[in-house]
Amino acid sequence: MDRFLSFEAFVRVADTLSFAEAARQLGVTNSVISHRVQQLEKHINAPLFHRSTRHVRLSEVGETYYRRCAEMVADLSDLTDQMRDLRASPVGRLRIQVLPGFAIRHFAAILTAFTKKYPDIELDVVVNDRVGNPIEDGVDVSFQIFPAPNDSLIERRLFTVRRMFCAAPEYLEKHGAPVQPCDLTMLPVALYSAYPTRNKWKFLKDGNTTEVELSAKMRTNSVHLLRDYALTGAAIVCLPSLVAGDELMAGTLAPVLQDYALPPLSFSAVYPATQRQALKVRVLVDFLASCFQGDPPWDVPLIERGWLPGN
Repeated sequence: MDRFLSFEAFVRVADTLSFAEAARQLGVTNSVISHRVQQLEKHINAPLFHRSTRHVRLSEVGETYYRRCAEMVADLSDLTDQMRDLRASPVGRLRIQVLPGFAIRHFAAILTAFTKKYPDIELDVVVNDRVGNPIEDGVDVSFQIFPAPNDSLIERRLFTVRRMFCAAPEYLEKHGAPVQPCDLTMLPVALYSAYPTRNKWKFLKDGNTTEVELSAKMRTNSVHLLRDYALTGAAIVCLPSLVAGDELMAGTLAPVLQDYALPPLSFSAVYPATQRQALKVRVLVDFLASCFQGDPPWDVPLIERGWLPGN
C-alpha cells in the first residue's frame, strides 16, 4: 500500500463527501479511490466512512483521523514544493476559481506576468459568478468578494471593491436622475442578485446611514449583463467600479447619487487552511497582493473626479 496516496484519497473524499468527486479531482477512477480508502481502513482496522447509496459521511474514527491526515498531506505537498523551489521554481498545476467581474479585462495581464515569473506552474482557471467553497469545488484558491463560508478556509484580502449606481445618459434624460436614495424606489432599477443583503441597500453620507428597500425590474448573477443592460438605457444599475470604470470614463454610463457611498466589499483569496503553506498558492496570492498597493488602477480616475471615495 502506498500510504501517502491512501491518505490523500481519504482526505479528498472527506473534503468533498464524494468518492466520485475525489476521483475527478485526483484524476483517477472511482475504483482507485475506493481501493485506496479500503486499504487504509484495513490498515487501521476500522471504517473511516459511513456509506449509503446517496450519502458519504465520516465515521467517528474517520473524524478523529481526518485532521491529522489533512495536515500531513498538506505538509508533505508543501515540503515537496519547497524542495522544488530550492532547485528551481514552483512546479505543477494550480487550480484557480475567479469571479467574471475580475477575470474579464483585469486578470489576463496579471496571469501573463505571473506565468513569466513562474513558467513551471500550469494554470487551470475556472470563471464563474457563484460563491464557491474551494474544498468542495476542488480548487487550490478561489478569488471572490464574499467571506469564507467556514473556519476551515483562510481569507486574505487583496483590494477594496467599490460599487456605484449609474445609468446611460439617455436614461437620465428620459427619467431624470435620483437626488436621494429613496428616489430609486420610483425608478426602473436592475440589480445583481447574489449580494447577501438581498433587497436592503445601505447608503452612507456624512457619517449617517440611510437604508432603502429596492425592488428590481431585472435581477441577474452577471455583472457584465447588468452593465450591458444599463448601456441600452433600460434602467439604473449598481455595478462594481472594476466592471463599469471604462464606460464611466468614456461617458457611455454616468454616475448617480455620487454624494452617497455604498459599503465597500473586499476582493479576497480564499483557500483551505490545510493549504496555508502550499508554495504555489502562496506565490500566486503574494503576486496578486503585490499588484494592488493602494487604490486599484480602475478606481484612481474615478476617485480623481470625485465619483468614488479613496482610501
